[in-house]
Amino acid sequence: MTRRRGMSLAGQYLLLQLLIVLAVLVGVVAISLAQSAAAFERIEGRRALSAAEALGGNPVVRELLPETEPRGGAVLPAVAESVRIVSGSSRVALARIDRTVVASSDPSLLGLPLELGASRVMEGRAWTGVVGGTPAPLLSAHVPVLDDTGRMIGIASISRNYPTVLERLGDAVPNLLTYLGVASVLGIAGSFLLSRRVKRQTLGMEPSEITSLVENREAMLHGLKEGVVALDLHERITVANHSARALLGLPPDCVGKRVAALAVEPALKEVLTREQPGPDQLVLVGDRLVVMNRVPFQSRGRVIGSVTTLRDRTELSELEHELGTTRTATDTLRAQAHEFANQLHVISGLIQIGEYDSVVQFVNGATVDRTRLNDEVSARIKDPALAALLIAKSSLATERGAALQLDPDSVLDSVDDGLSRDLTTVVGNLVDNAFDAVTGLPQAAVRVLVEGNGAGDVVVTVRDNGPGVPGGATDRIFRQGFTTKDPGPAGSRGFGLALSRAVCRRSGGNLTVANDNGAVFTAVLKRGSSRP
Repeated sequence: MTRRRGMSLAGQYLLLQLLIVLAVLVGVVAISLAQSAAAFERIEGRRALSAAEALGGNPVVRELLPETEPRGGAVLPAVAESVRIVSGSSRVALARIDRTVVASSDPSLLGLPLELGASRVMEGRAWTGVVGGTPAPLLSAHVPVLDDTGRMIGIASISRNYPTVLERLGDAVPNLLTYLGVASVLGIAGSFLLSRRVKRQTLGMEPSEITSLVENREAMLHGLKEGVVALDLHERITVANHSARALLGLPPDCVGKRVAALAVEPALKEVLTREQPGPDQLVLVGDRLVVMNRVPFQSRGRVIGSVTTLRDRTELSELEHELGTTRTATDTLRAQAHEFANQLHVISGLIQIGEYDSVVQFVNGATVDRTRLNDEVSARIKDPALAALLIAKSSLATERGAALQLDPDSVLDSVDDGLSRDLTTVVGNLVDNAFDAVTGLPQAAVRVLVEGNGAGDVVVTVRDNGPGVPGGATDRIFRQGFTTKDPGPAGSRGFGLALSRAVCRRSGGNLTVANDNGAVFTAVLKRGSSRP
């Protein structure tokens, strides 16, 4: 189904401009009508008042008005009509003090009370204003008629027809048409110029297209499994989808805030804001390993910010860890196969020279050594996974020219599966680091002490006789990416100790290091802590 396209942006602006022009025109009409009414009342009111004063001051009127009856003579009507004609008024009337009309240009008013409206002429004061009449209102001027003693004896009234709305509108039409034409031309020109400017800023898209683009972008960003974080030049977050907020622990209202104002780790702030030397940079966020790629983005050749994509590599790291465990087992089997091959060569040689008693002694000795190692570890370490790890590492240590010793004071009872996984992760990383530190040294030795009997904390101490931790690096050694060895491809090294400390702190413990004739790492893991 084809989507019906609405009015274009230029059409919408033109319609808006015309509506504005129409509203302004209505306002101008109302103001013009009000101004014309005020002008009519002001100018014509003065003329009517002057004519009424002339009529009221006429000696004939002052003499005959008190005694004249309606239709009782022709003198007063003649005087009143002459004043009306000379002043160009619409109506004239003379009334006695009791408001009875005795002379008027409208015979139907004779003998009736003079309509005064809001007039104050009965107080002896001249007045001008609008008086309702038939068929239209009248602009009237009322003047008191005084005798020679100054006593009020009647009323002189001069009225002019009040122009209708159509009459006043007809007078204003030429000007209004001019205003309308000029405003329409300016409105049309302004609407086209404004629409062109807005279209340049919106890349030529119509409002419906912009709305559709924004909706599609929001749906796409929040539907991605990978995290996306965009920053402007002031390091304010402009975009952060659901995956990014979950991975980085960002609050729901993080958009619009500066990265420095958010409660994220300093290393993460540095990665989000600094130039990235290479792709796929690994960052440890909590106990999760995240791959980040930060690139600047441009608009019209100008850098306006940066966008960072994030991928959770924890599952992949777990697979790598399992692969590493398999590789460790393979290396252990290879080392043991090499060891057994040498022993078989010895046995073969002894048989060839007929030393059968020596063969029996040699086999018994090799069996006792292997059984002693297994029994020694299994007797002290009740967790099968950790015991198997230490036995495997012992064989690897022999192949690498080092000795792995389990401290006689070591004791560990059974632990839950979560703590078992944490122990193998921490002990495996610490032992591997110790092997790297003592490789190539004469009489290289690594000693492991595991203390965890009862309901207390599990404490693991790994000691080596290597050169120890460089001075001033006891804190930096646990920072993600820090390594004294070759960092490897894409900075893949330098996460073992950081991850081990994260695992310890997740359980409520900690991992520390000290120098005592070599490096001494102490890991504390608490029992019963929640683990994923």
